[in-house]
Amino acid sequence: MVGLDAKLSGVIGGRSATAFHKAWGLVTVADLLSHYPRRYVHRGEPTPLDSLPDGEVATVIATVLRVTSKPFKTRRGSIQTITIGDGRSEMTATFFNQPWRENQLSKGDRGMFSGKVTRFKGEAQLTHPEIKLFSEDEEVPDPAVDVERARQWAIQPIPVYPATASIQSWKVADAIAHALDVLDEEEVLDPVPDAVRAEHGLLGYLDALRLIHMPQTDSDWRRARDTLRFHEAFVLQTALLQQRAVSRSAHTLPRKAIPGGFAERLDEALPFELTPDQSLVGAELAFDLARDVPMNRLVQGEVGSGKTLVAVRAMATVADSGGQSALLAPTEVLAAQHLRSIVRALGPELSAELMPTLLTGQLSAAQRKKALLRIVTGQARIVVGTHALLSDAVEFFDLGLVVVDEQHRFGVEQRETLRAKGKTPPHLLVLTATPIPRTVAMTVFGDLDISTIRQLPMGRQGIESFVVPLAERPDWFPNVWKRAKQEIDQGRQVFVVCPAISPKDVEEGDELDEGEDGAEVSARHPIANVVDVFGHLEQRPDLEGVRMGMLHGRMSSDEKDEVMAAFGRRELDLIVATTVIEVGVDVPNASTMIVLDAERFGVSQLHQLRGRVGRGSVPGVCLFVTSAEHDTLARDRVEAVAANLDGFELAQIDLELRREGDVLGARQSGGRSSLRLLRVAIDGEVIGQARAAAASVIDSDPTLRKHAPLKEAVDRRLDESEREFLSKG
Repeated sequence: MVGLDAKLSGVIGGRSATAFHKAWGLVTVADLLSHYPRRYVHRGEPTPLDSLPDGEVATVIATVLRVTSKPFKTRRGSIQTITIGDGRSEMTATFFNQPWRENQLSKGDRGMFSGKVTRFKGEAQLTHPEIKLFSEDEEVPDPAVDVERARQWAIQPIPVYPATASIQSWKVADAIAHALDVLDEEEVLDPVPDAVRAEHGLLGYLDALRLIHMPQTDSDWRRARDTLRFHEAFVLQTALLQQRAVSRSAHTLPRKAIPGGFAERLDEALPFELTPDQSLVGAELAFDLARDVPMNRLVQGEVGSGKTLVAVRAMATVADSGGQSALLAPTEVLAAQHLRSIVRALGPELSAELMPTLLTGQLSAAQRKKALLRIVTGQARIVVGTHALLSDAVEFFDLGLVVVDEQHRFGVEQRETLRAKGKTPPHLLVLTATPIPRTVAMTVFGDLDISTIRQLPMGRQGIESFVVPLAERPDWFPNVWKRAKQEIDQGRQVFVVCPAISPKDVEEGDELDEGEDGAEVSARHPIANVVDVFGHLEQRPDLEGVRMGMLHGRMSSDEKDEVMAAFGRRELDLIVATTVIEVGVDVPNASTMIVLDAERFGVSQLHQLRGRVGRGSVPGVCLFVTSAEHDTLARDRVEAVAANLDGFELAQIDLELRREGDVLGARQSGGRSSLRLLRVAIDGEVIGQARAAAASVIDSDPTLRKHAPLKEAVDRRLDESEREFLSKG
């Protein structure tokens, strides 16, 4: 008998264990039993063959209709073609040089076929699939002898597991059945306390594992799935809340504003009133900073809602206590933009006293030496930089606040390296302009306090958004440049954004959306890129006299700064850029955003890009140019952004439209998904219930000393990267 932590090699054999680890990263019995079925089929239920996805390994239940074998015309050997059907449609399974298939399979045989779906002359086919006929290893009940038994045999759910070309679904099922047979039931302890299980009507853990893998009826696996989904949410929320409790047990220096100090002078000098949301969030930050417990707060806000100003006010408060603040930005363009915004917010007098200092990798040796000296002596109370801040050569005099902009661009190690430069644990403020749905906030950032800025400052003129659908109206494309010229003739400026730098060069840190729709589009036309588009626009007679520039991540820091500074001084009318201008770039006179191949970007990226215009007194217009077909997922994303200016609503739409990714470790590490059954887009109620239940446990038992099974489940469930992420808060 074995326990959940037993190595798979000792249960299913070394060769199989190696294959399972290579395919899905499974190491222990617990990992294997958490490899849940993708779906369930029935022996008497047809599988819709006409809905199989191209290029994926699929497992279907079907009936053999015909078996043929023909010799090749031009070479030795033969091809065997098995035609299978579901009662509505047909497809073929092909084999090469396997004439014995004619004897193995007969018309009317029914079974499971597993292989990669490909297309031949427009028709779906499985090439060299694995086959398991139902009559091979089990007795098929005869309806004439036992009607009820035959009915049960036909409707009993058969789990279909995620599979690979070499590990078929039924091989996974066999391995799991064996693991359940040898599992020591006394070692399988339920992580959910009895009271919580009773309150939510859950199955016992072991019963749920058995029923999700070996159900007798559909209601069996549904009950098991509901139980295990709650387990997943409960264990994850426990881990997050436990880390939150640990972080709140640490001690640091309180950072309070003083009468007549930097923070007070900053507020007095502001030429406008804060929005109610900015005031509220500012008060929350001031409260956190004044405590001797390190602040761990996420501020999320709409594009242009004033998150940077809120952060600057917090930095001024830290400066009042003699401390320094460090703002970590993902790109040099954004770091330079932040520095300009901070200097503008502080004004000349406060800037001279707080000395905001930029540190990036492309400073000259003399500039770098000067910046490092300002930082180590404490002369620079505010430091803005990229990954260069993480260098061993960077030492702070008194680091009191770490501000991380666009958290998803950084790994755990990078954030922790910067925090470790404080003599005492610094306060942490995370900024994001990507609004986060409530369920994701609970699941991903459950260890952080969350503040939200929804309101936009007064005086914004708003943005109109339009889709330019080239699939239906290719003749509209020239009108895009006519509209750009109209804006420029009125003294305004234009951004043109492309998904790539050159035909084969994607912007660093970006991944093109090559989903099913994006892949189809890419096959029809070359990807829009900065180099080619810039060259094309320079040659257009209708844009003659327009002053243009390029901006992308392969340019040096000085080159990028020079282009942005020229654009800011209105010496350039139009910039062709990549997503380096996605976040933080602030040019109030820019009125127009043109996004080419808009289907290549995600919902949040499109919303971010749109937010670069309409930031001043000039009305904004955004043109999403797309070749995606109507009624495709790629087109739906673009249409959704064009129809909605509310980033929070778009965040929920984005969550519902896109495939579910990792919500814990992989957002830092790129690992496999943390979640097996839980779907944050639709399981908000379950997550909320699990969080409430976990909170009651952590409140009474922060270290889980009295809840050993739950502690084991937390340790087992979180892989190394996730434990590292949580331990560093």
